[in-house]
Amino acid sequence: MRLAVCADLGSTWTKALLVGLEGPDTGRVLATAAHPTTLPGPTGPEADLLDGYDACLAALLAARPDARVALGEGRLEQHACSSAGGGLRIAVVGNEALVTAETGRRVALSSGGRVVAVHALADAPGLAGGPDVAPALAARPDVVLLVGGTDGGNPEPLVAGATALVAGGWRGPVVVAGDVAAQPAAAAVLAAAGVPLRTAANVVPRIGELAPAGARAAVRELFLAHVIGGKELSRRPGLGELLRGATPDVVLSGVEVLAAVHGDVVVVDVGGATTDVYSVVEPDPEAAGRDVVATTRATRTVEADLGVRWSAAGVVEAAGLDDPALEAAAARRTAEPGLVATTPQERAEDLALARAAVVTAARRHAGRARAAEPGPRGGTDLRAVDLLVGSGGVLRHAPADAAAGLLAAATAAGTADPTAWRLPRAPRVAVDTAYVLAAAGLLAADHPAAARALVTALTGGAAR
Repeated sequence: MRLAVCADLGSTWTKALLVGLEGPDTGRVLATAAHPTTLPGPTGPEADLLDGYDACLAALLAARPDARVALGEGRLEQHACSSAGGGLRIAVVGNEALVTAETGRRVALSSGGRVVAVHALADAPGLAGGPDVAPALAARPDVVLLVGGTDGGNPEPLVAGATALVAGGWRGPVVVAGDVAAQPAAAAVLAAAGVPLRTAANVVPRIGELAPAGARAAVRELFLAHVIGGKELSRRPGLGELLRGATPDVVLSGVEVLAAVHGDVVVVDVGGATTDVYSVVEPDPEAAGRDVVATTRATRTVEADLGVRWSAAGVVEAAGLDDPALEAAAARRTAEPGLVATTPQERAEDLALARAAVVTAARRHAGRARAAEPGPRGGTDLRAVDLLVGSGGVLRHAPADAAAGLLAAATAAGTADPTAWRLPRAPRVAVDTAYVLAAAGLLAADHPAAARALVTALTGGAAR
């Protein structure tokens, strides 16, 4: 029987699952393992990212002797994703904010990165008359996503963007995903300066149409080829063979598998530094026809001020909590991000912070239902979503009833005014206790049956 190890090399913990790929064990989690992520510097000068993975692999092989046999016979596949070293920082450079730059931002978020800058060239003329990209580069991105122009439209913005990046001193990787007719000229400008690049299908081939797949794949390639290696997380050649993409990108693929099985879905993943919200919702065709910037079926937002460790203080501020005890607990976690909750009080504090993070992130993702009220208006309408899934260590380790109650606070019924936010009205709730969404994303392309079985088991086998 063929087996697979599916691992997430996270910024704090490395998690791994052993999954069956054939027969009655297809998509079944056979064993799990976890180990603190081993990063050079924080965990020792000689530490290597793969040390933690090796520890997880050894634990899986010890738990399942048949896996050791499969490894020796070449029947054990190994796949991983990673957010170690701070994850993927993306700057979007487009021609003007309303269409290309905003569309690029949406594509970048779906690509598994944290968008650190969105820069519209038309709004930032340089001193010499050319566009100025200094604000975007000041955000220290890992990758620049360069967009601009519809296919067959004005070719000048894309070339001007490439020229501005080179003039601004940028020599990091670039994904060129604008007007296809202008791409060769833009790519030539970048290549002449030694900039590593990928070209992709235009993310805005026509006004009102969004095509993110090509750019998402190109960002993934650059992440694997340049970003992970450039951060010197491992001195061993095996890392490149093991990694399939950035963790958020892989999880989004897993959420897409989940949606194919269960219908429209939203997933809220509470981490130490961010809270990520993933949704796969069929867009309203009438609303889509009115939008200048198209919406995608799959959407991800990253809330960098909402985390239960590094950004715990941001949770208290963003949620408007007036609780001195919780403020003190958040301050402690911000100062000690490696804190492991061991007492009932610490666990209760973690749950309170996670609840505030989940509610705030879900509301930001969905937006207000009424434009006249304060708060974010745009976003993804989640009101018809039938399944709400929670993820992250706090939820996975919480008692089932506590986790379900925490997630219920992010529904319409959990608000004082159920009609104020475009939140799920009455969804089923589940918690990804076995961390199967990342594994499903890793297996989706080559082993779709196993990926579907993983996410079907997430909700006890109920599917549409």
